[in-house]
Amino acid sequence: MYSKESITGFPKDFLWGGATAANQIEGAWQVDGKGLTTAEVVRKAEDRRHGSMGDVNADTLQEAIADHSDVHYPKRRGVDFYHHYKEDIALFAEMGFKVFRLSFAWSRIFPTGLEENPNEAGLAFYDRVFDELDKYHIEPLVTLSHYEMPIELTKRYNGWLDREVIKAFSHYTETVFKRYKDRVKYWLTFNEINTSAWGFHETGSMDGDLSTQEQLQVRYQAVHHQFVASAIATKQLKEIAPNAKIGSMLARMQTYPATANPVDVQAAQVEDQKNLFYTDVQARGEYPEYMNRYFNENGIVINMSADDEKILKQYPVDFISFSYYMTNVTGVDGVEDGIGNMSLGGRNPYLKESEWGWQIDPIGLRVSLNVLWDRYRKPLFIVENGLGAVDELTADYKVHDDYRIDYLRLHIEQMKEAVIDGVDLMGYTMWAPLDIISFSTSEMSKRYGLIYVDQDDAGNGTLKRYKKDSFFWYQKVIESNGKTLE
Repeated sequence: MYSKESITGFPKDFLWGGATAANQIEGAWQVDGKGLTTAEVVRKAEDRRHGSMGDVNADTLQEAIADHSDVHYPKRRGVDFYHHYKEDIALFAEMGFKVFRLSFAWSRIFPTGLEENPNEAGLAFYDRVFDELDKYHIEPLVTLSHYEMPIELTKRYNGWLDREVIKAFSHYTETVFKRYKDRVKYWLTFNEINTSAWGFHETGSMDGDLSTQEQLQVRYQAVHHQFVASAIATKQLKEIAPNAKIGSMLARMQTYPATANPVDVQAAQVEDQKNLFYTDVQARGEYPEYMNRYFNENGIVINMSADDEKILKQYPVDFISFSYYMTNVTGVDGVEDGIGNMSLGGRNPYLKESEWGWQIDPIGLRVSLNVLWDRYRKPLFIVENGLGAVDELTADYKVHDDYRIDYLRLHIEQMKEAVIDGVDLMGYTMWAPLDIISFSTSEMSKRYGLIYVDQDDAGNGTLKRYKKDSFFWYQKVIESNGKTLE
């Protein structure tokens, strides 16, 4: 439960920090035995042949595998954290980080996902990262699967559509749990698991040439296998490192009704249920009844093995983590298109938007925190929240990003209100501590960082790191445990 001091502010042990993903930050995509991943075969936005965020078919996959450069695949180069991790972690420590959320590149440890023995060079890299974090007393929060998996598992099994991938994932998770049982206290299974409903980037399953109904079948079957794999990982961790904690991770998208008309309210409830379905399974350990109707109406049949429901029930997650960037609006008579939103929801006329059309709703974060706490009564952890913007590096190597400071301030204020409401909030890792390759567009110019990285969309630049104004602001926020926000 939350501590007594939470009635006036953040608890003393609140975990402040920042979050990244291996496929957006590490680079070194062919170094030290690393295998190719699903994230590294998705072409940058202007070259995509299908929908947003990486629909893939057999032709585009083979084309990507045959291309041994990073010209069309910027996630392959990242921002070279692989060789800059000491410098970057020192900067995180200067800001006062208590926790750093990172992900493992599965293919750095098991290049094809099918090896019996891990790639020691890959594990040694994460050893070195943990050594640096330990030097500065920064806790690692490790995501096991963050929008990537070894491409061989897509080629052989069509990704998570085949339950054989559960075995490969479980071998990987057991390996890293045993290796790092004394070094990692906090784990997450699948990043934004609900975005499996959007396709390849999360499922590793090629479905770009299928009908909408066929895509739904593939995606919900794939996520079922992820649910089972998550429960198995939870079981493994309990046996290997009983004091460690493991959480789920949701892209939280609170949906508002377009009007007070009860039909709009009910439509918003249905959209919200489709978002919360994933945490219902991972936190409650069972499929919610309301999904029966959705599956029936969309011709979806989930194939389960005999023990699937049993293991889901026995091994729910310890805590719930989520990303928060925006809210949605829906109504039965239609709403103004919010196409700029990552979630493609309706536009809310009461909210401002980022340069990429993502609507900014700080109060929605407080709403989401209360909804999740009331629904699950499990500790919550905000593991992504930030603003993508075009930043200008001045002649004297400064970045004056008051707009980012304003964004973060408004959201942290609402976090504090939720804690006072009684929400058990473990921590906050903003996205992202330094500029990295955008997941959704593969741009470098869409910058989230508190640290500027000198690299452009084409990969040109020195890779030098420069502190933005937001760096010094966040430093004061952490030092004051959220009391100093100006």
